[in-house]
Amino acid sequence: MIKTYKDLEVYKEAQRLYPQVVGFSKVFPREGFYLKNQLCRAANSIGANIAEGFGRSNAEFKLYLTRSLGSCNEVVTHLQDSLNVRYGDTSEVLYLLGTYTVLGKRIYRLREKWF
Repeated sequence: MIKTYKDLEVYKEAQRLYPQVVGFSKVFPREGFYLKNQLCRAANSIGANIAEGFGRSNAEFKLYLTRSLGSCNEVVTHLQDSLNVRYGDTSEVLYLLGTYTVLGKRIYRLREKWF
């Protein structure tokens, strides 16, 4: 039974992944500051939007899930950018890319199935 946003698996996954993104981005060179900043902000926004929207009307929560999905897609894009410019460990970025891609699909499905 879902009583709070903390019971949602997508929220738990977003919270689990955020510290991994922060750790991954710590090795970015100085010139990668803006990419690192945007990546971490987007990763943080996923769970924050889920938490902020939960408990509002169903229509509003779906809107917040849409925002969360947008942030998830932004993370995927920034991770791809970091791969393209060779910032961070390649195997770690590939893992994060796959994990955030799956998270985005799960957020999408939750939004579609929510009351």
